[in-house]
Amino acid sequence: MIRLPAIGGGVREYAPRTEPLNLGGSGTLTSRTVFSAAHVVADPYADTTPDSAAAVDWDATLAFRRHLWSHGLGVAEAMDTAQRGMGLDWTGAAELIRRSAAEAKAVGGQIACGVGTDQLTGADRPTGPAGLAAVRKAYEEQLALVEETGSQAILMASRALAAAAAGPDDYLDLYGHLLRQASEPVILHWLGPMFDPALDGYWGSADLDTATETFLEVIAAHPDKVDGIKVSLLDARREVELRRRLPEGVRCYTGDDFHYPELIAGDEQGFSHALLGIFDPLAPLAAEAVRTLDTGDVNGFRATLDPTVALSRHLFQAPTRFYKTGVVLLAWLAGHQDHFTMVGGLQSARSLPHLARAYELADGLGLFPDPALAEDRMRSLLTVHGGLR
Repeated sequence: MIRLPAIGGGVREYAPRTEPLNLGGSGTLTSRTVFSAAHVVADPYADTTPDSAAAVDWDATLAFRRHLWSHGLGVAEAMDTAQRGMGLDWTGAAELIRRSAAEAKAVGGQIACGVGTDQLTGADRPTGPAGLAAVRKAYEEQLALVEETGSQAILMASRALAAAAAGPDDYLDLYGHLLRQASEPVILHWLGPMFDPALDGYWGSADLDTATETFLEVIAAHPDKVDGIKVSLLDARREVELRRRLPEGVRCYTGDDFHYPELIAGDEQGFSHALLGIFDPLAPLAAEAVRTLDTGDVNGFRATLDPTVALSRHLFQAPTRFYKTGVVLLAWLAGHQDHFTMVGGLQSARSLPHLARAYELADGLGLFPDPALAEDRMRSLLTVHGGLR
């Protein structure tokens, strides 16, 4: 038994599992393209502050990506899950992209990398026409680097563009320029304000119906340059409606960490592929579910993946952008890294009761390869931060 602090106050006892879930499958996933947005592992011994450049443990970070590839998942690199714009700056992201792309080539892993504008930070960031020119230049620099590594590009939503754009036409012009410039089809990423408040009003309107029309206009003008779209709005109905309006050959990659089982399973008119932060901790179980789906067994797929939604909704509860803290906690408890330290000190972004509930839910799913190690590490965290054992 382990004593856990309860959300809302008090302490309760929990009996951890003694055996992990038995998942024996491996190999390529065939019915869906599945990316996991992967976290970075901080260097716990670096002498840093929340304002200093990120110190990354490269060996542990790359080892985690090999773990994802071993289960048949692709890696979505340098995305929000990697604390992009929340501790990891462009210099660190560029190094991450180079290293991960080289590792992907070495092991034959699928990789796509985030292209953004995070060179542009702070109050001195230009606005208006000068801002749009700076955004274009920043995007071009990152797109060139990603393409040089041989990785697929993911055009991420830009805080700087949201601040500089006067309306939909600025988005149409800039994205059109980037898509014409891209050498290979890219994934367009629409990240909602629940993940990053600075992206409110993206595509030129705070009204999502209006924004959707602009988004679709970008895609319709360049369908040969858009492999797919990644939608992170946590709105399953909107994603399905958007999915049904995509040009033939353009995929929808769900980024909905609340409704992913139903969206991946799909309906009689289509389905979503996946590019998800929750598949970082769920990798073995998610891969097992998709292998079941590969056989045509939709019910078996849902039976495997539906029980994980409670954990995902817990990790991604508001403020949603702090979900990374729970992701890294679970990586530590699962033995993928030796510490619970995050870039920028973000391990402090969630409460002890929140982390205890994340442990309980993950343990209940059998996600920990060594339940005894996970229990021991959770006890150590409780002892240091809450005095519990």
